[in-house]
Amino acid sequence: MIVRWGLEELPGLLDDVGIEQPLLVAGRRWDALAIPATARWSEIPSDRISVPRQVDGILAVGGGSTIDTAKAASAASSLPLVSVPTTYSGAEWTEFFGVRTADRRQVGGGRGARLAGIVYDPELTLDLPRAESGGTAMNALAHCIEALYPGDLDVARGGAAGIDRWLPRVLEDGRDLEARTGLLEAASDAGRALAQRGLFLAHAMAQAVGGTYGLPHGAMNAICLPPAMRFNAPVVPDAMTAVPVERVEELARLGGFERLRDFGVPESDLEELGERAAARPGALANPRVASAADVTELYRSIW
Repeated sequence: MIVRWGLEELPGLLDDVGIEQPLLVAGRRWDALAIPATARWSEIPSDRISVPRQVDGILAVGGGSTIDTAKAASAASSLPLVSVPTTYSGAEWTEFFGVRTADRRQVGGGRGARLAGIVYDPELTLDLPRAESGGTAMNALAHCIEALYPGDLDVARGGAAGIDRWLPRVLEDGRDLEARTGLLEAASDAGRALAQRGLFLAHAMAQAVGGTYGLPHGAMNAICLPPAMRFNAPVVPDAMTAVPVERVEELARLGGFERLRDFGVPESDLEELGERAAARPGALANPRVASAADVTELYRSIW
């Protein structure tokens, strides 16, 4: 994977990976960038993206939903994908993806995207709203902490430390370019950690809730990570030293994320959500066995 910094590096990177006629996957907010493209897809997220015959690669500009939509197109067409991430989701590092409808409800997933390159530019994150900044950064923090479950990993610890350091400054002043740069670097480390180690219980819980109700994945990770950490602490105590759970809760509160009920999740649905989450791959891979009843109780603790 080729990684470069600065949007001015994009044309050269596209040349290096052999993309001359890209399909641009991006929301309309990025029209002002005037990125040349042979074709355009702007429904984000989307479960019905199609790839025109004349394109020879996919270019994604946006957050995790955009990049997942582009990864689905890449997997279906076997075309190379270059991503320009504008949030901290880390989706640019993994070949697997979720498929969501335009109202954000999950309807499937897959893998097999042909990842070719990434271009990071912190200036593209300066206008990212506070909620999205905090949510996607907490998603990145979950990537780091969960990546430590199978064993120590320098890139995961580095990413976690960077998020802990820079996220409060970004939440205080979203136009702070130094803080935005530091947070984007940390999120890149988190994405690399995710690609190496995969997902576990906190993500399974976040995916089950977010996919059911169309709620932001980052916000759900911010809420679900602390109880999952407490559940796993007896079997992977070293993983909890990167950022202590009390600090994780503090960062989540700074971002405005505290309880599932704040997002309209019905208490009556918690048992069903526990069953869904416990059956997800992340929960099945968790270092401590998590039954549906266990996960339901974790949900109750944050409802």
